[in-house]
Amino acid sequence: MTTSLIRKYNIPGPRYTSYPTVPLWKEELDLDHWKQQLKQTFHLTNKNEGISLYIHLPYCESLCTYCGCTTRITVNHAVEKPYIDTVLKEWELYLNLFEDVPELTEIHLGGGTPTFFDPKNLARLIEGIRQTVTVRAGAKFGFEGHPNNTTEEHLQTLYDLGFKRVSFGIQDFDPTVQKMINRVQTYNQVEKVVDQARTIGYESINFDLIYGLPLQTKKSITDTCQKVQILKPDRIAFYSYAHVPWVKPGQRMFTEKDLPSHEEKRELYELGKQLLTEIGYGEIGMDHFSLPTDSLYMASHNGDMHRNFMGYTTHHSTVSIGLGVSAIGDSWNAYGQNLKRVEEYKKVVETGEFPIFKTHVLTKKESFVRKHITNLMCQFETSWEPSDLATEVFSSVDIKLTDMIADDLVRLIPGRLTITKKGRPFVRNACMALDIHLWNKTDQQQKFSLTI
Repeated sequence: MTTSLIRKYNIPGPRYTSYPTVPLWKEELDLDHWKQQLKQTFHLTNKNEGISLYIHLPYCESLCTYCGCTTRITVNHAVEKPYIDTVLKEWELYLNLFEDVPELTEIHLGGGTPTFFDPKNLARLIEGIRQTVTVRAGAKFGFEGHPNNTTEEHLQTLYDLGFKRVSFGIQDFDPTVQKMINRVQTYNQVEKVVDQARTIGYESINFDLIYGLPLQTKKSITDTCQKVQILKPDRIAFYSYAHVPWVKPGQRMFTEKDLPSHEEKRELYELGKQLLTEIGYGEIGMDHFSLPTDSLYMASHNGDMHRNFMGYTTHHSTVSIGLGVSAIGDSWNAYGQNLKRVEEYKKVVETGEFPIFKTHVLTKKESFVRKHITNLMCQFETSWEPSDLATEVFSSVDIKLTDMIADDLVRLIPGRLTITKKGRPFVRNACMALDIHLWNKTDQQQKFSLTI
């Protein structure tokens, strides 16, 4: 990839885990409307699709300085039980709202560090959920684990409760990089926990890797990929480091001088992509790779892959419920985000009210754009039939994509937009051409990380 393309397209832009993206939601709270939308969609889709459930467990014993997630740093494990009590009380609010038994098709435990919690406390949380739902055949349960504190008991306990997928945050195996981002874990520890997961029977193991970290080099990327080849996880998320110190002060522990240049960063990605491809991984979606035997790879090639706040998934659930601090719920036509501070979150739940501080109800135009951006993120193409709405949204997309068309990154014909293989690293830029809000904004420089 030429450095001229990187310079040209490396601009601030959304990651599109939702549309509209969270920074562009209306700064308002219409809780009653949001609950009405959610309840209506639940009753329309529950029997056919089921629902997805994301549970945010924010606690970590130390701060990883690259992290952009909502976390609470503590070594006091007495916080576990009260927090789980509150999450289960929040879940009761949804059960009362739905007035019907949810059919559960997916659970994901994210954080923070879910394995900060004692296995017995995690079991109480999941059992508290399971006894109130119908778990659909083929339901997918997964969790995020830190290699240093994910024990065999964690793995066995969650496996027995239906979890068959686990994701380990690796980031980089280079000790120098690990020390710089305060995420130190040895190869031997990672190998141990991976072997334990496979012995127990986990069907899919994911590694989160990041490129563009401070002090990261081609040598460290090469070494990391060599270790990946030995451990052979089923999936890999190869993310771009998002440097947003104005949002996450922990990233001020290092400076831009410690980071690779824009060109160097893209070279790290291209090298990693080449090495992962050479050892048998196929590229799926944006910045994701998997072995051909993995269900996500199959879903991608069958056109069934979906993208939501949990990332890429093999199943589409119109209703996604978020429990815990900062978690986001999605009824497809409306979003609601929970309070971000543990104390506020717990206080509101104790009053018997939803702990949501921000909502966004999508307009018809926003829902239309969401559909096509999701298609681009999952399948690298989208198509549409002639309509007044399509005319309005796509009327000037050819102008917005002029440079990308000239550079053979996208191809546009009447009723269809396709991202070329060469253009896949720039999928976010293509999505931005459809973003009706982004073109009306002038302050995205401080809202979003760079696209490349």
